[in-house]
Amino acid sequence: MATIIPISDPGDPRLSDYRAIREAHLRAGGGEGGGGGRGAGYPGPFIAEGEVVVRQLVEAGLAVRSVLTTLARLRTVEDALARLPEATPVYTVEQGVMNTVAGFNIHRGLLASGERPAPRDPRALLAAARAAVVLEDLANHDNVGGIFRAAAALIGPSHAAVLYSPRTCDPFYRKAIRVSVGTALRVPSARLDPWPEALSVVREAGFTLVALTPHPAATPLDRLPPVPRPALLLGAEGPGLSGAALARADLRVRIPIAPEVDSLNVAVAAAIALHRLCPAPGAS
Repeated sequence: MATIIPISDPGDPRLSDYRAIREAHLRAGGGEGGGGGRGAGYPGPFIAEGEVVVRQLVEAGLAVRSVLTTLARLRTVEDALARLPEATPVYTVEQGVMNTVAGFNIHRGLLASGERPAPRDPRALLAAARAAVVLEDLANHDNVGGIFRAAAALIGPSHAAVLYSPRTCDPFYRKAIRVSVGTALRVPSARLDPWPEALSVVREAGFTLVALTPHPAATPLDRLPPVPRPALLLGAEGPGLSGAALARADLRVRIPIAPEVDSLNVAVAAAIALHRLCPAPGAS
C-alpha cells in the first residue's frame, strides 16, 4: 500500500506537480505537457484526474509519482492504491486545499501525477497492433482524447496503436487523458517524425493507410470492402489532411452525411470509421 501523508498547507512544496494545473500547458519547460500544444516537446509529468482515470493509470502500469486526494475519495480508491509501491506518497487534503493548489474546483477529489513514458518506437507498436489511428496536426485535446477512447473501444487497448505528427497536441495532457477516460494511458502511442515521410513506416509494417476525407470523389465508407490491417489517417477539423499526407494514403474514404451539414467532429468521424473498418474486439 502506498504511504498516506496528510497535508494542510496548500503551499507545501510536495504538491508542486498539482499546482495551477489548468494553466500548466502554458508554462515553458517542465510541468504537465511542458507546453502541451503544437510542436511542444512534451516534457515533465502528466496529471490523471478522477477515480476512473486514476484506476486506468494503475492498470496501465505506468510509474506514479504521487496521488493527491480528499479523505472521502481515498476510501473509494483504496483498493487501487493498494497496488502501488509502498514508497508512493498519497497526499490527503481537505477539498478547499485541493482546489487552492489546482487553481479550480476538483470536484472529483482525486488527482495523480504520473511519469511520462519514454518515447516509443512506432515500428514496435505497429508490430503488436491489428489496427492503427494516425493523427495529423490535431490541436484540440478533446478530439485527441475522444479518438483514443474510440480506438480503445473499437479496436481494443492491447490491439491498437495511435501515431501522431509532431504538431499534434500532447495526448498525455490532463484534458486529453480525462476525455479519453484514461484510455490514452493504455493505448500505445508514439510520434511519427519526420512528417509526413514517416508514414512509410506504417505501410512497411503491413498496414493499409486509409485517409478519411470529405472529398466527393472518395469512396463512401459503407461501400468499402474489408481492409487488411487498416491505419485510419485523420486530419484536424477545418484544414483536414494535408495534400502531402493524402498523397501517401492507399485509400481515400468519406462518410456520407446530409448535405445540409458540412462535416462531422473528427472524434465522431473516427469512431464511425473504426466501427466499419475493424472487427469487433475479441472476434476471431
